[in-house]
Amino acid sequence: MITLAALDIAGTTVDEGGAVYRVLSAVVADDGAPDVDVRPWMGADKREALAALTGRADVEELHAEFVTRLHAAYVAEPPAPLPGVPEALAALRASGVRVVLTTGFDRQVTDPLLEAVGWRVGEHLDGVVCASEVAGGRPRPHMIHRAMELTGVADPAHVLAAGDTVLDVRAGLSARAGIVAAVLTGAQTRAELEAERPTHVLAGVRDIPALLVG
Repeated sequence: MITLAALDIAGTTVDEGGAVYRVLSAVVADDGAPDVDVRPWMGADKREALAALTGRADVEELHAEFVTRLHAAYVAEPPAPLPGVPEALAALRASGVRVVLTTGFDRQVTDPLLEAVGWRVGEHLDGVVCASEVAGGRPRPHMIHRAMELTGVADPAHVLAAGDTVLDVRAGLSARAGIVAAVLTGAQTRAELEAERPTHVLAGVRDIPALLVG
């Protein structure tokens, strides 16, 4: 029985127009690496991604620039819940499934983003975990483990982990989640996601309540 849904934010529960990866690419390009491929770093902790993409050991200045540009992008094109997601979150919580969002963003980005879409812990969510708050971001399982701690779920077999990237799937499998669902609402393709062998591939988070009922 699933008692916890650990869900990614950008591209999984929230439509932010792909701004995060446009901004990440631009920051890396302006630092002198215009031809790098950010796709393998989709879903990763953004500091870890910046370090890997630029070869820098200290990326705090770059990360601050990333945050500034991303905030500006969100002002220009405000993020919004993906279709059917608010209803799915409400249905999950009404059925007794806790919902925790996990993200490669830190609180500088996450808190304003969730405020923009109107989601609050205790009212719409049971928790939020940022990669900067645990020992490491995806594909490591630490954010899912922290979500379990926050909600008192001891057995990973009772966890559904869902996200739109390869790294989301790897993190779910590493955590030994009972259900690891790849969703097709982000930038990575069905073929890319299926290659990681998730337990399920769904059109979107909106399909999760029906999956659990079935």
